[in-house]
Amino acid sequence: MKINKITTENFNNYVYNFEVMHNHNYFSNGILVSNCHENSSIKGKHADIMSPSFIDTLHPFTEIAIGGGNPLSHPDLIPFLEKLKEKQIIANMTVNQMHFLIQEELVKELVDKKLIKGLGISVIYPDDMLIETLEKGNYTNVVFHVINGIFTKEHYDSLKKYSNSKILFLGYKDLRRGINYHKNNNLEVEKNQKWLFDNLEEISKNIHVISFDNLALKQLDVKRLMSEKDWKHFYMGDDGTHTLFVDMVERIYAKSSTNPIRRPILSNMNEMFQIIKNDK
Repeated sequence: MKINKITTENFNNYVYNFEVMHNHNYFSNGILVSNCHENSSIKGKHADIMSPSFIDTLHPFTEIAIGGGNPLSHPDLIPFLEKLKEKQIIANMTVNQMHFLIQEELVKELVDKKLIKGLGISVIYPDDMLIETLEKGNYTNVVFHVINGIFTKEHYDSLKKYSNSKILFLGYKDLRRGINYHKNNNLEVEKNQKWLFDNLEEISKNIHVISFDNLALKQLDVKRLMSEKDWKHFYMGDDGTHTLFVDMVERIYAKSSTNPIRRPILSNMNEMFQIIKNDK
């Protein structure tokens, strides 16, 4: 790499190292998420989130988990969230750690106006700035999203500093971009997965709340750490029993984000969910 010019600029914002700890990705005009199994990138397109008629068939108090890409960049985000709030739909949203820090004022406005109930933050790297921002903003319903195989002891040591720390463990998805990342970083991924497997019980004692998607439950064999009674009490059910996945960009739905059977979205959520529940 050759340096062509060095200049002094007036700049008042966050500054980040180009090389990110542990997975050595690079940022340019946004976030490169190396293991995003849906191949989200800055070249993606916005979904039409205002016109799909199935939104009008959602029952009050249905929970919607909104993700991206960067959902904060969508031009119709606020009108969409206002529509959901009017219909008494519970909207949760997950944003990337970097996007949260850059657009924290917008996120705080969405939280304060109760346009989103739960805030998920996809953690990239351990950072005291993240914890300090959350403490200063007095966020009470934040869940850190981490991935089995990417999550490290350094992440754990950082996140447990948050006074109301909650972590959602996601299983590693060997799909699309995740395949290449696993292939190129196999030893590191497996080392991180073994560390998390061996230390999960300790983590559960030091984090306020921990939860898992179904893939992480299987990969980490969470059932080994609890009684059969507790397992039956806490286990929400298999994919498709209470949830389904909708891709608003491609206008398709499926039992889960990893399920290969994807169908065109219908005009009625009840119909889509019934089809999903009848899938074998």
